[in-house]
Amino acid sequence: MNKFLTLLGFEPARHSVKVEIMAGVTTFLTMSYILAVNPQILGETGMDKGALFSATVVAAALATLVMAFYAKLPFALASGMGLDAFFAYTLVLTMGYTWQQALAAVFVEGIVFILLTLFKVREAIVKAIPINLRYSITVGIGLFIAYIGLKNGELIVASEDMLTMQGPWTASSVLAIAGIILGAVMMAAKVRGALFYSIVIVTFVGIPFGVTPMPESFSLISMPQSLAPIAFHLDFSAFLSFDINYYVVLFTLFFMDLFDTLGTLIGTSTSAGMVDPQTGRIHGLNRALMADAVGTTIGALCGTNTVTTYVESTTGVAEGGRTGLTSFTVAMLFLVALFFSPLFLIIPSAATTSALVLVGVMMMKPITKIDFSDFTEAVPCFIMILTMPFTGSISDGIVLGMLSYVLVKVCTGRYQEISIVMYILAAFFMLKYIFN
Repeated sequence: MNKFLTLLGFEPARHSVKVEIMAGVTTFLTMSYILAVNPQILGETGMDKGALFSATVVAAALATLVMAFYAKLPFALASGMGLDAFFAYTLVLTMGYTWQQALAAVFVEGIVFILLTLFKVREAIVKAIPINLRYSITVGIGLFIAYIGLKNGELIVASEDMLTMQGPWTASSVLAIAGIILGAVMMAAKVRGALFYSIVIVTFVGIPFGVTPMPESFSLISMPQSLAPIAFHLDFSAFLSFDINYYVVLFTLFFMDLFDTLGTLIGTSTSAGMVDPQTGRIHGLNRALMADAVGTTIGALCGTNTVTTYVESTTGVAEGGRTGLTSFTVAMLFLVALFFSPLFLIIPSAATTSALVLVGVMMMKPITKIDFSDFTEAVPCFIMILTMPFTGSISDGIVLGMLSYVLVKVCTGRYQEISIVMYILAAFFMLKYIFN
């Protein structure tokens, strides 16, 4: 037993098994909403929802085990919120790629991430992107996710000219509003697993109102559903045909994943006192990034979107989790959830609205760090944030934000503030519109 714990970075003199396990349970509860949300969002592309549930679970468990044994850190991974929306609503439903081509993009992005992590060039890439634009990516994705939640919950509807409130209200929309309020109240009260509980409560309340679909024969526990309908169904045709839009997609996936992971690791590690006060370096950062990259690659093969480190890991760290035993516990709980797919697959859109909207709220936090006093920074950031939900495309938001940043800086004579990498990216993005 001691040898096993040592493999997870656990030291009996410094850590408590009970504390680490409870930290893992806490992390799992706070992020388990993804098991309901991910199959629902990716299912919009025509993928099998039962297989998607299994893929989400398997990818999360395997990636988190890599984090536990390789990085020995208390962080958990799963299919990323925002990244699943990008996969379904931008790549497939808007840009017209098949879900098989989208999976291939995720796989290639994972391989690129692995190589860049091995050669330790990711820091240079991140530093080339202006900090304000990095904040804007997170904020824009947050608005986009919230928009999806409101739309799926039947709270807003697209009219001929604009988005308007849905009317008249339905049982589904009323329950969606109740779920948002309930989730917000529980989060304000710092209830662990607030989003998960709000989803479960709305799901059960929705049964007598016909909002929650109940099959004729329902079993709480079942054998795991096969991955066969979606696993290893990767189509590289768009990549091999040198489709410029597809390469923009790869770029967008990579940076969304990189910024999301780095932001989570830096924030969580700092709050846990896991950052070297002298150098500012995070213990095991490169290994954590590798776990993220491997998780993404595994996820694509299983049949799900980009896997990333979850900010909800902060809840487990706050409970005292400091080693791989915390993340190992999360992985085991994911595997247990594999046998409860019938419960997760009956969850209606109204129930997941609260998770989507409240995650969107949490992703708004970086907006306070954006420098709006400088218009050469503020305008590109605003364009990026605004265009993501309004165009229904995260990649278009990123492209337009970065292009406008370069153009505004150059036109105001502040071209020296732009890195060489940004100039190269701007030229690359221009090709997207020239050859589109």
